[in-house]
Formats: sequence, structure tokens, C-alpha cells
Amino acid sequence: MRPRLRASGDEVLALGLNATPPETGTRFGTLVFVRYLTPAWRRWVEQNRAGLGRLVFFMDDDLFDLRAHAGLPWRYRCKLWHQAWRHQAWLKKMGAELWVSTPWLAEKYAHWSPLVLPPGCPYGNARPMNTLFYHGSASHQDEIRWLYPVVEAALSQDPTLCFEIIGNARVRAQFAALPRVHVLHPMKWPAYRALLGRPGRTIGLAPLLAGPFNAARSCTKFFDITRAGAVGIYADHPVYRPVVRHRQNGLLLPMDQQAWVDAILRLNAGEEERRAMLYHAQATVTG
Repeated sequence: MRPRLRASGDEVLALGLNATPPETGTRFGTLVFVRYLTPAWRRWVEQNRAGLGRLVFFMDDDLFDLRAHAGLPWRYRCKLWHQAWRHQAWLKKMGAELWVSTPWLAEKYAHWSPLVLPPGCPYGNARPMNTLFYHGSASHQDEIRWLYPVVEAALSQDPTLCFEIIGNARVRAQFAALPRVHVLHPMKWPAYRALLGRPGRTIGLAPLLAGPFNAARSCTKFFDITRAGAVGIYADHPVYRPVVRHRQNGLLLPMDQQAWVDAILRLNAGEEERRAMLYHAQATVTG
């Protein structure tokens, strides 16, 4: 859709459906609603229709036939009714064009003279991503809270990073505001072992806050991170000091959040440094 709009000489401004509509009197050459509509946007269009150029509704599913929604989850069917189906008459009254994603939809809604806009690949200019990860259990809630600003800063400063964490619904909600975060459900040991065997992880994190429970931990995260094919950043803690040799087979850092952010960014940019440390970490594991 964006290439077509840009080809027409339009500057494309993307707004979320729940974003506050612009001020009355704002002019658009073309206003496109993708899949859904809200009462707030309906009111805005009614107040500003004379100053609008083309008004378009685009759909890539059959949103306008309730029979096609049979068998879908009830909550999703309600969403389709509220945000799409019930707006058909209003869209026609406002003189909206219909754009669809497939010839099948175009044939079904031929009475609306729809324009077929086949999907294009959205990944043409996508950058390769490196995965930063922390695989802590439910006993690591303090470390997860400590890591949040570290991850937030790293993701905001390096768009080639994404973050993977294992956690429950609370962890998912905690990280929901950050971009490029993937929260995995907790899993049993065979599934986790298989997960570590899949390639694609770059930097593993192993923070550890001082406390009586943590004092009894072992250095198993060194083995997990190395098995994942990643280089680890470890807390400078008695648990990790016997196995981690700083800047040889990993990084050993004080629990200073800015120091971890800086280390993440440097490691992500330093492929040769990572390769050398991973080599020595694997040698440490194999003995």
C-alpha cells in the first residue's frame, strides 16, 4: 500500500487506529482506513469530509460478510462487527473507495468497484537482527526488573538488536512497551535444551543480584549461553568468577546498568570480538 501511495506523490503518515484524530481542518490528499474504523474517526471524517480528497477502506480479509465469520472465536467476531462490518453503509455514504488484497474479494464485492492491491513483501530493506537474551526462571524476578532499563536503552540505541526472555504473563506485560521483544513461555528441560540448540542467538545475559538465595547458585548459565552459540555478559559475582575470564570467554561486569548497556552495544558491533570469546567459551565447556 505504501508504494502505491508514494507513487502518487503522496507523503505517507501512519497513525494508529486508537490515536487521537488530527485537528479539525487538517487536510489529507488520501485517507486510508486499514481493516477497521472507530466512532472517533467517523466523527472526524464527517466534520472534515469536504476537505478530504480520496477516502479509502482497505481490507485483506472478508470483513463485510457475517457468514464468513462463522466458527471464529466470539470475541474476534465481535471485533469484526464493531470495527468493520457495521460501517459499510456509512463508508458508502461518505463516498469511500474499497481496496482489497485479492481478486477473490474484488469479485465478491464487484458492486463497489474495488481496487485490487496485492500484498508486497515487507522485508525488502529489513536489517539482519541479532538476538540478546535472558533465560531466567521465576526465581529471578529481581534480576528481570533490574534488566528492564538495560534492555530498554540497548534496544533504543541499536535497531539491529531484538530481545528474548522467558516469562509468564506478568513478564509479558512488563516488556510490552518495548519494541522487538519476544517473551517465551516457561518450558520443561527437554524443550529448553532443544531451544538452545537452535541457532540465532548473539548475546546472553546473566545478571545476579547479591542476596542469600543467589549466593548458592552455580554457573549453569555459562553453559546455557555457550550452548546457544552466544557470548555472555555475567555478573561479577563469586558464582561466575571461577569460570568466566573477562574478555576471553565472556564479560564479567559489576551490576551497573550503564556498564551493561555499553557492553551490549560494543559486543553487538564487534563480531570478531564475539567470535573469539565464543571460541574460548566453547573450549572452556569442552575442557
